[in-house]
Amino acid sequence: MIGIGVLRGMGVTFKTFLETYPWGRGLLRALRIPTTNGLVTVEYPDVKQQHHERFRYFPFLVYDQTPDNLRCVACKICEQECPPACIHIIGPAKDEQGRPAKAHGRTYPVEFDIDISVCMSCRICVDVCPFDAIEMDNQYELSGFDRFGQMVFNKDKLLKPNDYFQRIKPTEAATVDARLAAKKK
Repeated sequence: MIGIGVLRGMGVTFKTFLETYPWGRGLLRALRIPTTNGLVTVEYPDVKQQHHERFRYFPFLVYDQTPDNLRCVACKICEQECPPACIHIIGPAKDEQGRPAKAHGRTYPVEFDIDISVCMSCRICVDVCPFDAIEMDNQYELSGFDRFGQMVFNKDKLLKPNDYFQRIKPTEAATVDARLAAKKK
């Protein structure tokens, strides 16, 4: 029958409408129809919505133990693959003789900037990084009065420990840690 899908959709909408109000939930319970909370308005910023683990916003740089133990080696793959070109890397750092300087056995960037006013949160930088040095954050409360001063995050502002990554995305962090542990063997 033509239009049955439209009628089902309208039924779902009407049920959700009824679930939104206490009298509607009572009516559905009287009719023995299972109910949920319906539509709920979150009183932001007093109440913050819990996001799923896969929620992503802007990227951050991961370090192990101390900030000088950065996973990024300044290979610039993320910079080259970034569609809006919002990543800017200078490096790797060089010693006084022009050779690549190393910290914890790895080269490191002199500067690593991301213009978050341009970033489109596509996650391509995370996917192309062979060192698992960049991950997506779920911090979404970012604002500023100056586009160029406050919305361009430098290396110091982007650095976050692996513990933070494990806390916000435990499943993905466990996978990355297992992959890095397998590389060390």
